[in-house]
Amino acid sequence: KKPLSVRIKEELLHYWDGTKLLWLEMKISNKLLWKMLQGQELTRREQRQLKRTTIDMGRLIPFSIFIIVPFMEFLLPVAIKLFPNMMPSTYESASDREKKAKKQSEIRLEVSKLLRESMADVGEEAATTTSSTTATNATEDAFDIIHRARATGVILSTDELAAISKMFDDDLTLDNLSRQQLVGLCRFLGGYTFGTDNMLRNQIGNKLRYLKADDRMILAEGVDELTVPELQQACAARGLPSTGASPARMRDELHHWLTLHLEHKMPSVILLLTRALTTVDPVTLKEGQTFAPEALQATLSALPENLVSEAELKDDEKMGTATSKQKLEVLEQQEELIEDEAEQEQSRRSSRSQSKSKSSTTAASAATSEKQ
Repeated sequence: KKPLSVRIKEELLHYWDGTKLLWLEMKISNKLLWKMLQGQELTRREQRQLKRTTIDMGRLIPFSIFIIVPFMEFLLPVAIKLFPNMMPSTYESASDREKKAKKQSEIRLEVSKLLRESMADVGEEAATTTSSTTATNATEDAFDIIHRARATGVILSTDELAAISKMFDDDLTLDNLSRQQLVGLCRFLGGYTFGTDNMLRNQIGNKLRYLKADDRMILAEGVDELTVPELQQACAARGLPSTGASPARMRDELHHWLTLHLEHKMPSVILLLTRALTTVDPVTLKEGQTFAPEALQATLSALPENLVSEAELKDDEKMGTATSKQKLEVLEQQEELIEDEAEQEQSRRSSRSQSKSKSSTTAASAATSEKQ
């Protein structure tokens, strides 16, 4: 073990190097900002640089308190333990980044197991619900096929799975996922898990919009142009293998993701759920495959019944074949979801009111004590 004086010197040198690096990134980002203000388009790498520096500047304010205030630096390890994203990225060492990536991989494995259990229960309920009403016929549409698959477990073809997946767009799917599934997706994407269902949906929605824009830029500039660290970051953001994976495998995985998302128009939520469900038991793709049919079918079969019903109604309304009974059933399901959301919002407001009331009481008691 190194002497204390040596460790202190190395730590101070580390933070000095991080400060110089942050200053350099600020200078570069100022040029990028000026370039953007002049109406010039930034490349993906330039956009990521500007975004990273902006986030680091926001983190620098609370972080600088530990540096400026005497003896506060001794509390820095505790603060970083409680708030791991508090420190600007320029102050992170290679070991810190490795630990963070390993921790995220462990979280994803845990989330994968929980989602599999959750969606397995939903799948069993769906099979029970549809088994008595599903029948095979020669003219069945996409939803007849998925009802039959959910009821009987019959294996669907790749083309059928791809066609059915497109029926469940991101907004529709997020609106109908359970809280447990929303929390699982947030953890899988490395986001926060507190707040109401709507807050979680907004968080996931913002992440999906960012990923879609990023996918387009990667496709335009080329996957082969990404460096290994950029590849790792891109794969990690999409739940693809990154820790311990070779650059060749990461490029293949990213190619498959882009093909499914942008060329085959497969919804992001379906892709992420499929990835989450296969994290525990990774599926090896056969030659020429862009996705694993069995994993995608497991995801589609485990979607909530209210989501399938609403997607079916939406499709029937386009075709002009929706019935009043069908609309009534979907409306009743949505009414239940709305009531659940209202209860969550009311509970959140009550908690905030109680917290404010408690703070006011404490302040009043302190003021009374001072007067006495």
